Amino acid sequence: MVHFSVDINVDVGEGIGNESRLIPYVSSCNIACGGHAGDAKTMRKVVKLAKQHRVKIGAHPSFPDVENFGRKPMEMPCVALYTSIKEQINNLVTILNEENALLHHVKPHGALYNMAITDTKIATTIIEVMKSMALPTKLYVPYKSVIETLALQNNIPITYEAFADRNYNDDLTLVSRSKKDALIHDSDAMFEHVLFMIDKRKVKTITGTEVPIEAETFCVHGDSMKAAELIKKLRWNLGTQGIKIL
Repeated sequence: MVHFSVDINVDVGEGIGNESRLIPYVSSCNIACGGHAGDAKTMRKVVKLAKQHRVKIGAHPSFPDVENFGRKPMEMPCVALYTSIKEQINNLVTILNEENALLHHVKPHGALYNMAITDTKIATTIIEVMKSMALPTKLYVPYKSVIETLALQNNIPITYEAFADRNYNDDLTLVSRSKKDALIHDSDAMFEHVLFMIDKRKVKTITGTEVPIEAETFCVHGDSMKAAELIKKLRWNLGTQGIKIL
């Protein structure tokens, strides 16, 4: 039996309305703050839920692109992107202050997250936003990414993240959502996927290759209809292996 503790995070406040079924089973959440989804009402609702269940609260900024749910790459001047990300995080921080809660982390969303893995300009812009923040807020980053390297160089505290419900390519990028095997929908397959990463510190990629990976937090996307069922089952399965969710 494996004895570890891990974090499970979920993307919330994205208009699905299933937060009350997700929050009780995770240890951190990433709240959409106006870029791809979310407004003051949804942010406040999720913040209150997170406080109730003692779940760590993170900002989930994206490209300002509600139409494409932040999942389409955008070409933006660095200053405009910086301003947008900063404003999104501040939207949430304002509500956190009113609700007497703290911002634990920042996790970029969608195309912004994926581009920061390899794009120095995008990653640098996110790092500059993090440097401008008064509190030592953590940044959720993927292993072996450009944004990881820049965060470490700039003394930004990081948490390594992997995806419980996504398949990986050999270079540790995520399999494109345009491909049928991008998402993991089966709870048993998800559990095996996550357990392998925890136990072996490797991920089985879409080709069957085992590639080294570091992960302290595992994300399940909250915008799928089965998200609540998958998270609940993942937590239970991990518990059978002596793995605590913290």
